[in-house]
Amino acid sequence: MRNHTKLRAFELADELAIAVYKATQLFPREEIFGLTSQLRRAVVSIPSNIVEGCARHSEAEYLHFLDIAYGSAREVEYQIGLSHRLGYLDATNLGQLQALATETAKVLNGLLRALRKS
Repeated sequence: MRNHTKLRAFELADELAIAVYKATQLFPREEIFGLTSQLRRAVVSIPSNIVEGCARHSEAEYLHFLDIAYGSAREVEYQIGLSHRLGYLDATNLGQLQALATETAKVLNGLLRALRKS
């Protein structure tokens, strides 16, 4: 079984999840069941799918869950930008979250490419 805690992708995804949860605490109350909820679900999906993939026995299943994590990472990138355009994130939070989300997606993509080559 693979150890998710040794993956840089997991470390970044976990850090991103915590940062998004903190940032969304400041979102308007009327968004609690809207963008706040959607963004939180998507961001938690990233490390959760990495963990689940690592627990799977076949390489195909592992790749499948990493693919889902990557898709969620890209979804979060969009939702962070949308949150800023709606005025829910200031420029500082936007920059920090975008950088972390982009790095998470890049590392996941690199991991997927490396695993597919082997």
